Amino acid sequence: MGMSTGDFLDIQPTELKFPFELKKQSSCSMRLTNKTDQYVAFKVKTTNPKKYCVRPNTGIVLPGSTCDVAVTMQAQKEAPPDMQCKDKFLLQSVMTEHGVTSKDITPEMFNKEHGKVVEEFKLRVAYIPANPPSPVPEESEEGSSPRSSTLENEVSRSYEEPSKEKSLEALALISKLTEEKTTTIQQNQKLRQELEFLRKASSKHHGGFSVTFVVLVGLLGVLIGYIIRKK
Repeated sequence: MGMSTGDFLDIQPTELKFPFELKKQSSCSMRLTNKTDQYVAFKVKTTNPKKYCVRPNTGIVLPGSTCDVAVTMQAQKEAPPDMQCKDKFLLQSVMTEHGVTSKDITPEMFNKEHGKVVEEFKLRVAYIPANPPSPVPEESEEGSSPRSSTLENEVSRSYEEPSKEKSLEALALISKLTEEKTTTIQQNQKLRQELEFLRKASSKHHGGFSVTFVVLVGLLGVLIGYIIRKK
């Protein structure tokens, strides 16, 4: 399985790599594999909760099963110096009773009191170029191993639970619908003005336009119907 990361869960990869592109949302995922014959509950926390959303950010992995966790980074307005990222993720896991579901997960499950074993694994975040020029096979992962020791020695930073995915998606949807609504209103106003103009033109000509006018009103009706249907 590659690098084994704990007695309860095997975590792949052990570093979250986000393709970095300014003003673009970016995602990566990790796979949790339960190496035990028990039910294992997990929780994901991060040092920068406003920047990421994680789904699911808590869950149950059945014995011998895997669970994929998607991590999405909000679009960033500026690139960090040297493309280095100091954010970290913490994955906590704990054994639970058989038959437990993700709905049964409570914050208390991850408290370490009463001699309960809560495994904690820290994951770094790395930015990778969004459009690599050409794929070069990686030589080896050895270069990254000494860095993990410094992680354990660092002063503990506070980890918090990231947002649920809904907020990001809802905001995007709301702005899209608002734009569409504005466009429709503008188109309707334009059509009304044209209709008014035709009415005035028609009345000036004392019915000389009446047939043309009726035809145009009919066409506008069809057009309005078409626009509304498109929306």
